[in-house]
Amino acid sequence: MALKLGIHTGPQDLSMEELLKIWRRADETGFHWASVWDHFYANPLQSRENPCFEGVASMAALAGATKNMRVGCLVFCALFRSPGILAKAAVTIDHLSQGRAEIGVGAGWFEEEFREFGYAFPSLGERLSQLEEALQILNSLWRDPVTNFKGRYYEIEGAVCSPKPVNPNMRLWVGGRGPKRTPRIAAKHAGGFNMPYLPPEGVKDRLEQLARECDKLGRDPGELDTSVNVGFYMSATANEADKEPGMPTGVAGAIVGSPQRAIDRLGEYEAAGIKGVNIAFRPPVDWDAFEAYIEEVLPQMNA
Repeated sequence: MALKLGIHTGPQDLSMEELLKIWRRADETGFHWASVWDHFYANPLQSRENPCFEGVASMAALAGATKNMRVGCLVFCALFRSPGILAKAAVTIDHLSQGRAEIGVGAGWFEEEFREFGYAFPSLGERLSQLEEALQILNSLWRDPVTNFKGRYYEIEGAVCSPKPVNPNMRLWVGGRGPKRTPRIAAKHAGGFNMPYLPPEGVKDRLEQLARECDKLGRDPGELDTSVNVGFYMSATANEADKEPGMPTGVAGAIVGSPQRAIDRLGEYEAAGIKGVNIAFRPPVDWDAFEAYIEEVLPQMNA
């Protein structure tokens, strides 16, 4: 199976017109996936004045602007919305996209946006426990006639989610970099596991951990879709790439250099066992490099 290539577009530091341009270009050129992320502030946080669009509305805009790609969010923060609200929003977007929607959910990490928008910021362990309850509720609301759930963080009694998703198997992703509990949660509750900005060796490690957790549960790890988001710092031509100083400081999981280097790097990710790689844009967008990726990299990886 060919590596599934996607784009991950943070709805920050870009106008809606620019986002629509990226999404439509990707949709018409054969990308498998497009996603947004869920933040109240642009990150890394340089100025609170930097524009940042809300995640659910951005995903709906993505669904409405495209016709072919799978559309999602990597990842919604479980603590920002009740799982009932998120379940209903996801189903609405799935109908808008005619069954192309998938969503990821995570525990959140950006402390400033929690506190400044009025959310408590509990320990990582508590956030992961709340995430785990939310995932159970989401799965039930999408698939069961009636949802009843009583946990530490949520209590649902007699809730009916109607309509159900267009796709009765709408995939629920878990996203995160954690090496232990995050793969465990994905193995137990999710249909997909996304890893942000890890190099190929890091991806291989997480996939091995995911397989071990699936084995404990008697689950085939092949049932889960997997993907990694990588920074996009490719150059449009080999000559331009020769001038590059190399991978940006602190970015271990990234596509850099010439189109051929991008192809080689994607091959390393494929060899690590990942099923999908999403290039992530940090504005300003290098449109020439994006076009070079479309014209030179996509055909090679889809061959």
